Amino acid sequence: MRESLATSLPPVHFPLAQPEAAVAGASYASAAATADLPPQQPHRLDDGPSALQRYAFLARPGVGLAAVLLLFGGVGLAGALQNGGYDALIRREGQPWDIAARAFGFDISAVTITGQSRLTENELLDAAGVTPRQSLLFLDAGAVRERLLAIPLVKTARVMKLYPNRLVVAIEERRPQALWQRDGRISVVSDDGVAIDELRDERYLGLPFVVGEGAQKRLPEFLAIREGMGDLAQRVKAGVLVANRRWDIEMTNGVIVKLPEADPGRAIGALIRLQREARILDKDVMAIDLRAADRVTVRLTEEAAAAREAALPHKTKKAGG
Repeated sequence: MRESLATSLPPVHFPLAQPEAAVAGASYASAAATADLPPQQPHRLDDGPSALQRYAFLARPGVGLAAVLLLFGGVGLAGALQNGGYDALIRREGQPWDIAARAFGFDISAVTITGQSRLTENELLDAAGVTPRQSLLFLDAGAVRERLLAIPLVKTARVMKLYPNRLVVAIEERRPQALWQRDGRISVVSDDGVAIDELRDERYLGLPFVVGEGAQKRLPEFLAIREGMGDLAQRVKAGVLVANRRWDIEMTNGVIVKLPEADPGRAIGALIRLQREARILDKDVMAIDLRAADRVTVRLTEEAAAAREAALPHKTKKAGG
């Protein structure tokens, strides 16, 4: 009975007590004027989530521990930077991102190199800048390839990353094709004219020999001339490029064969015929000039020239009357 009676009664509102000064100064007209207005809502500033809400994620399992570790790690890193320990860490373990990638299994645990014959694997890895401190994930394969191509002996290079931890390097080496002398220095050059090494030992002494500025760039031309000489090629000591225009062939016995700028093959054919018919390369000659198409000019050695002069009949002076 009490419950039903209480619920049937209208709600009773108790106004808040106000200071006497405010009550005394308020007029009935003002109270009447504002009686019909809707109640004012308080203005709320949009301050976003509270501090408790912002840091509530720290209460999740493991997150708080990670935050503490990160904080202490940052403090330790700052101390290492000031004391020089960070630089030592980088030299010993690599960059931080590489350390993290290696921890997730992206280290470089296997390197496969193919195509090398004169270069060793260590030489290639040192030139490429690949070390165990790096990670496969952050390795710049393009930069590795460019560093390999900077090796004179490397003609082509390919670099492939096989995840998670294998690096494959395939190179093609330039082949030593000739020795090139310029300004008193002798270099080993490839068939495309690139100097790939200095002459350090006797391994390359059997290679063809060219002399002169630009001779290494015209190496295929000289090799074709030498090949066209047949059996006489074994008697060729060097090819000398003259004025970057034509070749002189120096034979092993010191005879110089002067070839024309145009159609040196014709001159080589004439030399082979002269050797077959007159054994001209076995004579006491210093030079054989084949530059003219209609004649051959031979320069004798000083001894041969003196002997020839002595053998010629001398004209006697007629006695004057």
